[in-house]
Amino acid sequence: MRIQGDRAAGLALGVVLDAVVGDPRRGHPVALFGGAAAKLESRLYGDARANGVLHVAVCVGSAAALGMLAEQVPNPLARTALTAAATWAVLGGTTLAREGAHMAAALEGGDLSAARARLPHLCGRDPSALEAPELARATVESLAENASDAAVAPLFWGAVAGVPGLLAYRAINTLDAMVGHRSPRYRRFGWAAARLDDVANYVPARLTGLITVLAGPAPSRTLAVLLRDGGRHPSPNAGRCEAAFAGALDVTLGGANVYGGRTEHRPTMGDGPKPQVADIRRAVRLTRVVCLAAAGAAVLAAWARRSA
Repeated sequence: MRIQGDRAAGLALGVVLDAVVGDPRRGHPVALFGGAAAKLESRLYGDARANGVLHVAVCVGSAAALGMLAEQVPNPLARTALTAAATWAVLGGTTLAREGAHMAAALEGGDLSAARARLPHLCGRDPSALEAPELARATVESLAENASDAAVAPLFWGAVAGVPGLLAYRAINTLDAMVGHRSPRYRRFGWAAARLDDVANYVPARLTGLITVLAGPAPSRTLAVLLRDGGRHPSPNAGRCEAAFAGALDVTLGGANVYGGRTEHRPTMGDGPKPQVADIRRAVRLTRVVCLAAAGAAVLAAWARRSA
């Protein structure tokens, strides 16, 4: 059970590191993993699910194995430091909130060009024709969904499975972003990455919705929207996060989104007006609250397992 104590302390220190340092501009461990995964893809790619399964197995298995080695280090202080480093490497809550604040500043200043250039830092939709209201909606939706991907999910897997859980989750989520979309190239090869990401985020997405209900404004309204609209999204997970944010902020999310020339029509969630520029900073504050609450819950859960 000593490992659980090291895990709790490491998670807490990693959260502090993320809050203070955020993501480095260059040489981020996740970017290095992505480069290695891309090189492996060039060797394993084939227009078949089996090729994608092998790609995912090697990438995620390697990340999990590295985490298992870290947890075998005999020195408890070293284990704590390694857990803290891994937690910092996989968390993105601080950078996510900062990106939302940058979008708010650009749109508040009327700089549509800067806002359009910034949107790809948050999501993959085409910003070229978006005006301020649609940029605001895209930002709020991205903050909602990525609160789970960037903070709640890695912290959940860190509390449950330690460093192997942290590294394996971030590997899964990164592969989904790289090859999990339904382009002609990745429709079959990316199937395993997309499905595994759905599985890895199933519980965290619902925890994100619950944390938003408990930690955000208007819990009863947020819960009502979450229960009514959370399953309307085509993603099995993103809708829980977006519906909860829609209820907490009293806005309506959803609508037409353009991805690389392909338009997707998403069902609406929430009862309020569509997001405006002023709602972005409210969404940023809510994101920070959700990430902080998730961090506290993860550390307490890891500590409780130590005491059990």
